[in-house]
Amino acid sequence: MMYKFLGLLAVISVCSATIKVKIDVYYESLCPDSAAFITEQLYPVVKEDLKNYVDINWIPFGKSTFETRGSEVLFECHHGPNECYGNKVHSCAIDNIQANSYEIEHTKASLQLDFINCLMKIGKNFPDNKYPGEKCARENHINNWENIQQCANSTEGSQLLKKNGERTMEFQNPLKSVPTIVFSEQYDDDRQRKALTNFRGFLCQYIAQSQPSPRVCQGINSSGKNYIAPILIVLGSAISRLF
Repeated sequence: MMYKFLGLLAVISVCSATIKVKIDVYYESLCPDSAAFITEQLYPVVKEDLKNYVDINWIPFGKSTFETRGSEVLFECHHGPNECYGNKVHSCAIDNIQANSYEIEHTKASLQLDFINCLMKIGKNFPDNKYPGEKCARENHINNWENIQQCANSTEGSQLLKKNGERTMEFQNPLKSVPTIVFSEQYDDDRQRKALTNFRGFLCQYIAQSQPSPRVCQGINSSGKNYIAPILIVLGSAISRLF
């Protein structure tokens, strides 16, 4: 009987496993539209409700351009030189942020999300004309701001931003709109429009295509069906018959 019970637990585990949706976010550090999308739509959804259902790849570059002169890389950014520096900070943070084993509540992905959201929320309004990297690091459990800052002010930051530029141009050259949101490496204008106008709703619909819809999505996805409840009822009935 114990073996049957363990077998049912295995079934429950399989049924409750989540398939993460890969989301690529092409954005700019000082772009108002990027800031609005990240802080008002993506962050509130991913921070809590659907954090276990997404795998975000951040690509800060947008409509910038670059040219290589010897060992030096020169950038021209959509919103000016300050954005070039901001893009480097974002690039270095994405590459350098690491989770600590003694702070298990903070993963690398959650630290990146919190830090980027903080930077985008402050936007162009730098207090005392000082870039808010240190402030956002201090407020969001980022313990290696010095490494990120050093990276942003060195050739390392330039190379990381160049890599983001190459990735952006490989995807779309020039990038048609900022931000651009790509689900599972599949882009079309309709998905882009839906993601920008109702990220929560579209993500819920997208998740429901491949797995049971999360409870927080009930009543939000296109079908409105509750896929989880019937499974739990059947499993619960089966377990009860064992005892």
